[in-house]
Amino acid sequence: MKTVPFLATLVISGIFLFATTVWAHFQGLIPSDDMVTKSDDKTISLDVVFFHPFEGHYMDMAKPARFGVMVRGRKTDLLKTLKEKKIDGSFAWESNCRVKIPGDHIFYVEPKPYWEPAEDCFIVHYTKVVVNSLGVEEGWDEEVGLKTGIVPLTRPYGLWVGNVFQGIVKVDGKPAPGTEVEVEYYNKDGRIKAPADPMVTQVVKTDTNGVFTYAMPMAGWWAFAALNTDERKMKHKGEEKPVEIGAVLWVKVYDMK
Repeated sequence: MKTVPFLATLVISGIFLFATTVWAHFQGLIPSDDMVTKSDDKTISLDVVFFHPFEGHYMDMAKPARFGVMVRGRKTDLLKTLKEKKIDGSFAWESNCRVKIPGDHIFYVEPKPYWEPAEDCFIVHYTKVVVNSLGVEEGWDEEVGLKTGIVPLTRPYGLWVGNVFQGIVKVDGKPAPGTEVEVEYYNKDGRIKAPADPMVTQVVKTDTNGVFTYAMPMAGWWAFAALNTDERKMKHKGEEKPVEIGAVLWVKVYDMK
């Protein structure tokens, strides 16, 4: 029987431990209400965070480069509405926005690049969430014009548990076939325990038309992060490093009771 040298054992163990703690990153853009009705408060709050949704681990987030809303094809800059706050000791952001007119409100954020030493790259997640206003279901599939984005083929609100969601991943306005899409549940109270690491982040890929499909098995907020590598690179300590660009879309799912 062969014995493994002690040093090699330490190296292997270190690699194993490192691999089990590299979690999927998600830019969060989570509103207090995804369907504003006539009887609802017309002012909603939006949390803008960078975190691991399932594990509830937050990272410090710098003030975004862009934050706004698009309604009926018109964009409004909301960057000045952001207020800094802390969640579990990490810097995050919050905005209070009043929904004034009927129709779908596409909120979007472009964060500043985040350096991730574990992946030896920068991360920029262009993120959207759609809030329906006063029952007028128009505009949810409009494109905001971000570097990369998910264009929903399924209406991204009014979803029941078990509904199938489909979207087209685009980079520079063109469909991105073969893109890996990470899917994760916002395990807000930490009550869901994954039996194994692969259960934390689900993974699907886009087809030849850039379309992905996923069925949500539980009520709550779900995030889709379609990941590609930008053609540009950025310098970190004098070295050129790759930039991961993610197209992130959040959707809320409800139990049918």
